[in-house]
Amino acid sequence: MSHLLNLNADLGESFGPWTMGSDEAMLHLVNSANVACGYHAGDPLVMFDTITLARTFGVSIGAHPAYPDLQGFGRRRMDIPLPELEAMLICQIGALDACARAQGARVTHVKPHGALNNLACVDRKVADAIARAMHRLDPTLVLLAPAASQLIAAGRATGLPLVEEVFADRAYLDDGNLVPRSQPGAMIHGAEASLRHVMRMVEERALISINGKRIPVNPQSICVHGDNADAVATAQAIRDGLLKAGYRLATIPELVLPD
Repeated sequence: MSHLLNLNADLGESFGPWTMGSDEAMLHLVNSANVACGYHAGDPLVMFDTITLARTFGVSIGAHPAYPDLQGFGRRRMDIPLPELEAMLICQIGALDACARAQGARVTHVKPHGALNNLACVDRKVADAIARAMHRLDPTLVLLAPAASQLIAAGRATGLPLVEEVFADRAYLDDGNLVPRSQPGAMIHGAEASLRHVMRMVEERALISINGKRIPVNPQSICVHGDNADAVATAQAIRDGLLKAGYRLATIPELVLPD
């Protein structure tokens, strides 16, 4: 049997009359969608409509909770007491799951967004708070977390199902964290460059830093950020490249419990 992989994207990030990304085109290509829950982007109608589209294309649905930071798109760190953060996460995941259940679907995974995700990768207390919130709400929720991160360690300690994520369009530091967006070289531009980056990580089973350092991981899910200008072309190239190389693409629930 060929190795299973997942292709995911952060979607549902429009808000009111403001449109972000090409969600319908991306949903033709990815296997799983991380849907904004209204704190950094999205609103109730966008959440509902994104789930409708995801169901149409057989894409599994995940919550993409964030700091309450619409103006900063969730990319600004906020110092929030951990009990309050847990409550915020439960509210966001629960709201999206309500939109899903109203359509006969459900949220099956969670992927934190932006600054919250970045902090949880290095701060075990924040990572533990995210894992606790998920476990309290539904211990069967899958945690989609960056490979080689404290968030993976927290999810494992809490007993959550885990899927390790790598980024198609982001560069890595030597410690396995993402190069901050404020620094040169943080983004990998172009479909072919992203495909080369992904194939190297998948085939070598490692993160490859900007300095060439290899950090062994188990790449299971590949993220293409839906807000990038060339997101659709990148997702298409990666999908085609993985299939040509003999990989099978699956939803996140299928990764955890394969057929």
